[in-house]
Amino acid sequence: MLPIPFLFLFPLSVFFLIGIPGLQDMHLWISIPFSSMFLLALLGNFSLLYFIITEPSLHKPMFYFLSMLAFIDLVLSTSTIPKTLSIFWFNYREISFTACLVQMFFLHSFFHSAVLVAMAFDRYVAICNPLRYATILTNSMIAKIGLAGFAKGVLITPPFIIILSRLPFCRSRIISHCYCEHVPVLKLACANTTFSNIYGIFITLFSLGLDLMFIIMSYVKILRTVLSLASKEEQLKAFGTCVSHLCAILMFYTPPLLTSIIYRASRQVAPHIQILMANFSLLFPPVMNPIVYGVRTKQFHDRAEQSLNVLYLIWSKRSGHAGVCEAYSSQEPP
Repeated sequence: MLPIPFLFLFPLSVFFLIGIPGLQDMHLWISIPFSSMFLLALLGNFSLLYFIITEPSLHKPMFYFLSMLAFIDLVLSTSTIPKTLSIFWFNYREISFTACLVQMFFLHSFFHSAVLVAMAFDRYVAICNPLRYATILTNSMIAKIGLAGFAKGVLITPPFIIILSRLPFCRSRIISHCYCEHVPVLKLACANTTFSNIYGIFITLFSLGLDLMFIIMSYVKILRTVLSLASKEEQLKAFGTCVSHLCAILMFYTPPLLTSIIYRASRQVAPHIQILMANFSLLFPPVMNPIVYGVRTKQFHDRAEQSLNVLYLIWSKRSGHAGVCEAYSSQEPP
């Protein structure tokens, strides 16, 4: 048998995820909010997709873009949280190198920012060019915008995944995280990682920074148009259509910004705070997006109420209360 230090000279096949550093004894308790948020994300985003698909009044550009956002939220949640929960519940820390790279690919390929740019463009056209809204945002244009956003993420991610896959890892197999994030895995490499670091920074600036610039430009023009309206009521009504989208932007950009600041101040911030913030920034948007859009959209209210009524009737029939419900509903008011 080869000595253990010598084994690290061979190609890696398995990594070990540590979970929350320093809080391993509390993993079971930490799993309660994690699993609750995961279930909320699944329920909320699947409900959004179901309502948008089945409700004809929601077959509009804004809701098509919202369905793309819900799909991305589902991909991001399901590609990371199940593995995290397996660590918390079963102490199953192993992850193959291939699975680690695949997880990293999904994390970096499916960006919210591209869809948020599309939604900003939708609001810009609706407010600044309302008469041309239907002719500009046709179904074919929406499909092209969606494919362009998807292609951007898929094309810019593989290079740094390929670079990472070719690096030698001889220091450790232990990743101080709940899932395979680029920076924690890169720190384990025993080769020069300067190019990979520079490319990662470039991707962040090119993708998130450029998208944020387009969003800001759209809202500057929207704000000018809104302020030019005659009455305060018209201004509030026009700007009210943007509130949900602005909330989505804040929910997407704020947690990663805080996480980035914490990572930069890693010497002053405990490792478990860094990892908890990274998980929070990943889970918060998928949980909150359906809530924000559901609260502000009447069609979602109506469909949710209909669905709950159907579920209640099914439960009533199965539990033997159907007769009581029908008798009560058939009574005429005095």
